Amino acid sequence: MFFVDTIEVAGLGNRSYLAGGRLTAVVVDPPRDIDQVIGAAARRGVRISHVVETHVHNDYVSGGLELARVTGAAYLVPAGATVGFERVPVGDGRRAEVDADGGLVLRASATPGHTPHHTSYVLEEDGTAVAVFTGGSLLIGTVGRPDLVEPRLTERLARAQHASAHRLAAELPDDTPVLPTHGFGSFCSSAQAEGGATTIGKEKASNDALTREVDTFVADLLAGLDDIPAYYVHMGAANAAGPAPVDLTPPVVADADEIASRLAAGEWVVDLRNRVAFAEGHVAGSVNFEAEGQLATYLAWLIPWGKPLTLLAESAGQLHAAQRELTRVGIDRPAAAATGDPSDWVRAGEAPVSFPRASFADLADRRRDGQGRGNVVVLDVRRQSERAGGSVEGAVHIPVHALHRRLGEVPEGQVWVHCAGGMRAAIAASVLHAAGRDVVAVDDAFDAAQKAGLTVRGGSCR
Repeated sequence: MFFVDTIEVAGLGNRSYLAGGRLTAVVVDPPRDIDQVIGAAARRGVRISHVVETHVHNDYVSGGLELARVTGAAYLVPAGATVGFERVPVGDGRRAEVDADGGLVLRASATPGHTPHHTSYVLEEDGTAVAVFTGGSLLIGTVGRPDLVEPRLTERLARAQHASAHRLAAELPDDTPVLPTHGFGSFCSSAQAEGGATTIGKEKASNDALTREVDTFVADLLAGLDDIPAYYVHMGAANAAGPAPVDLTPPVVADADEIASRLAAGEWVVDLRNRVAFAEGHVAGSVNFEAEGQLATYLAWLIPWGKPLTLLAESAGQLHAAQRELTRVGIDRPAAAATGDPSDWVRAGEAPVSFPRASFADLADRRRDGQGRGNVVVLDVRRQSERAGGSVEGAVHIPVHALHRRLGEVPEGQVWVHCAGGMRAAIAASVLHAAGRDVVAVDDAFDAAQKAGLTVRGGSCR
């Protein structure tokens, strides 16, 4: 009898898997903080015999090398991947015995597209396919992005994604569970998953890669690609070189004077509290990335790579969780940190600063009042692809990940900043407020804009 346990890496929108039998198991695409994987194996009472990578990852730092070292497992990496460490190179059709007693075997299946060397792994029990680990190849309702390796390869890899999806669909039974790594919020996915589970048969009926002919599929896939997170360029290089072990020892404690001096030096001071608390009071010049949001993705996307980082948290637990999540994207050691609240983080004689939050109804009222529309700047910080469904008339569009480089493009006036739900608007509002702008964070779902009486135009504007 076999088992498959899913290890969620929710902050990055990814999944890893522990699969095996009575005595031994394999780990697929492990996160960098390997303790949770080791804990999952301990709860099952199994030894990790193999660690496998579907590809050299572009969106997070892998824990595969360290997990294999700690457990003594064989480390299987696609043979076509160029890496700087010892591993077992895996070619198409290679088989690895996972659990002899249970007749479990892992069979490699070359599925290029997300990367040229991408490999899926079919778990077989007594010769019958019981699951397929598809990494960044066949996802739930979509496929992995083909544009993360080299621009000149993008169309070729998109066509390879189509062929790889068809290979899996042709070779595996319809009831085979499909277990991807990406598609749950990761920007490695060309679209996001609808639902949490799927099979080959379900994908045959609904996945564009399996229902459309190749030219149409490729054209639509390429047209829908959005910006690539800036930190991705560092992830592939780190994984190819061989990541260092995680260091989660607490950072140096910063007092109010040190926080002020770090801000004065142009360093980033990040407040991890929720956006409501931040808006009500925070250290002037600090920026807000909620610990409960997509902290690692957006902070790593915005912060200049290698810039010293100080974290402000309401508790030691919040700080530790944030530190753990940031190591997954290569932000290893915060320069300093502090816990408590803004009254602990400002110097004597100074006070926290604040800015207002509002709804789309408030924005509609503000536009209708006697002060005139010229005093109000509406800033839309969603991604370009999100605006296809509509945008507020007259809104300036600067995606949140580009705002810190384009502050000079935001017109004069009071800036009402919105996204699709409030999290990114809070980030953007904090960046603008730190730059001295008069801001209002619209903490509301975009669906409420039209209901509030604002004119929403279909497609993109500006």
